[in-house]
Amino acid sequence: MNHTLGFIGLGVMGSGMSSNLARKSQRTLVVYDPDETAMTAAVEVGAQARGSVAAVGGEADIVFLSLPSIVQVESVCEELLAGPSRPQIVVDMSTSDVTRTRVLAERLRAEGIALVDAPVARQRQAAAAGTLLITVGADDETFALLQPYLSCMGTDIVQAGDVGAGQVLKIMNNMVLFINMNAVAEALAIGRAAGVNPQTLFSTLALGSADSFALRNTATATMIPDEYPERAFPVDYAMKDLKLALQLAADSEVPIGSAQQTMDLLQRAHDAGLGAAYYPVMIKVIEGRA
Repeated sequence: MNHTLGFIGLGVMGSGMSSNLARKSQRTLVVYDPDETAMTAAVEVGAQARGSVAAVGGEADIVFLSLPSIVQVESVCEELLAGPSRPQIVVDMSTSDVTRTRVLAERLRAEGIALVDAPVARQRQAAAAGTLLITVGADDETFALLQPYLSCMGTDIVQAGDVGAGQVLKIMNNMVLFINMNAVAEALAIGRAAGVNPQTLFSTLALGSADSFALRNTATATMIPDEYPERAFPVDYAMKDLKLALQLAADSEVPIGSAQQTMDLLQRAHDAGLGAAYYPVMIKVIEGRA
């Protein structure tokens, strides 16, 4: 089918994702974001700007969302339901609460709309390059229909299971990443205090069984120069995602320790006024510099 596509939420990740969808899908893409600068940038790569959520939903067969949390996702979906006409499918590419995602799916299904969760992993550079990991909660038919469009934005598209399963995979990915970064930060603090050069420490760990993506990429790029830009993935966003993991653990009655300890560390960073800084700034808390 010659679907008309919609995209709502043109932030740090959504801007790159929508750009790739506009350039690669060979479909009409209508977009909305309250930020006029983001809208202008989307138009420059081939999208068509619309003035509201309802306007996007009134034209698009499939609407993609990239929003801060389930709160915004629920609000946007209510606006889509109130519009002049409705999309067939809503694809939530945000990182959202699993239980509320499944409740929302039932709500939309009753109105004739299929909700798919397709959260993304990897950094904003991957969003711009179209090399994201996308974990999808959808039935086989819907997954097959969406895969060509998702492939415009990602290189690894995983069918996770039913609605909500995509969120579970994404949340677990981020939980492991944050715990790993906590461990790397502690290793740096101990090594530096013991007189080891940080670059030597990290390069050596990368040669052994302590190697990881977090070590080779994020930690090396931030903790070595000791720079934590605010336009990256902040402490407050990491706390939001880790809270989702802790809620899943509580719902499943799974006892956990390291995830909670990492959450406590992030909370201390937030309390120290670092909530907007790139989350590896946790090293400053560990070393008593916050």
